[in-house]
Amino acid sequence: MVINRVVSFLSLMGAMFTISSAFATEIEVLHWWTSGGEARSAELLQQGIESRGHIWKDFSVAGGGGQSAMMVLKARAVSGNPPTSAQIKGFDIQEWTKLGFLTSLDDIAIEGNWDSLLPKTISDTMKYEGRYVAAPVNIHRVNWLWVNPKVMEKVGVSIPRTWDEFFIAADAIKAAGYIPLAHGRQPWQDATVFESIALAMLGADDYYKAFVALDLDVLSGEKMVQVFSAFKKVRGYIDGDALGRDWNVATQMVMNGEAAMQIMGDWVKGELTVAGKVSGEDYVCVPAPGTDGMFSYNVDSFVFFKSHDPSRGQGQKELAKTIMSKSFQEAFNYSKGSLPARTDVSMARFDDCAFQSKTAFTMAEGSKNLLPSLSADMSTTSYIRDAMIDVISEFFTDEAADPNKAPERLAKAVKAAL
Repeated sequence: MVINRVVSFLSLMGAMFTISSAFATEIEVLHWWTSGGEARSAELLQQGIESRGHIWKDFSVAGGGGQSAMMVLKARAVSGNPPTSAQIKGFDIQEWTKLGFLTSLDDIAIEGNWDSLLPKTISDTMKYEGRYVAAPVNIHRVNWLWVNPKVMEKVGVSIPRTWDEFFIAADAIKAAGYIPLAHGRQPWQDATVFESIALAMLGADDYYKAFVALDLDVLSGEKMVQVFSAFKKVRGYIDGDALGRDWNVATQMVMNGEAAMQIMGDWVKGELTVAGKVSGEDYVCVPAPGTDGMFSYNVDSFVFFKSHDPSRGQGQKELAKTIMSKSFQEAFNYSKGSLPARTDVSMARFDDCAFQSKTAFTMAEGSKNLLPSLSADMSTTSYIRDAMIDVISEFFTDEAADPNKAPERLAKAVKAAL
């Protein structure tokens, strides 16, 4: 009798597996989450889609800024073989939609009531001509300063809140034999530091005019000279081996006490969490110098490519639903270091850095202080962004670069890319 029951149970499971396999869809997902904390977070998305009976095909392309991934994606799309879904954000969402590659998510969004669940700034970014074409995973704050408090205590300096305080502290840290600022000399990382300086020295209004409205007068103006001057000064506080270093390697330098600080978005916290570090003890997070009250945002999102295969379309819907599910948004962002895109996700188990970020976002939302990140592809098109970052990174590389001439070069680069 028992044997018969076991056989019947196994037969039933086999039948269920056969049915599930018959309807299973292979979902190929392109992303650039390859560091320790990012990879762990990507696994949560994989688990979510596999729990719905589909097959995850990972298509990860290393490179923190995503530029390598976008080059690979363009080649695949042009050849007529795009993945099921891809991590795309900012203005690139609109560009891909204009080219006719992306499928609409409006039916899922209406069914899931996305308009009421997402902040308007985020939902607007996910739409093309009023219709959803992307699903947001999170909200990152870019303008963070990550600090090793033990190094600061050993040196006897306070955490800097302004750029004047930063330079004073950095001098003391350097004199004590530590690296003041952990950094990776990659163009997008250079732009991340530049962006935080620009936020502080231009202020919210002129930052918006320069990097969103593309006001050539502000881009070439006197305040931008101050930005480039401070940016050049920062160069003296990074180590000589920074060229080509990945951002997560720089984070490890802060973790192990080799460096005192890092300016980087809150994806840093994902690395710190994986390493078992505790906020307030092993590291401290504060707004980048001079940017308290401002929130420079980056939103990771996924788009879905058109297909004539009905099963693929069903898999895309399941992936979009997974991304926007309450349970996934909580688990993913707890792991990634970011904020949930959904406003109704409980923050109860999140740490102090997340609460700081949530408070800052809520206060900045709907005001001039909520600003799209230049370095993270949110403020303008990829063409203009790349033109600006070329100027910024070349300036940072050239020890003889003149801060008085750089703003004019920046404005000319933007004008040429318009």
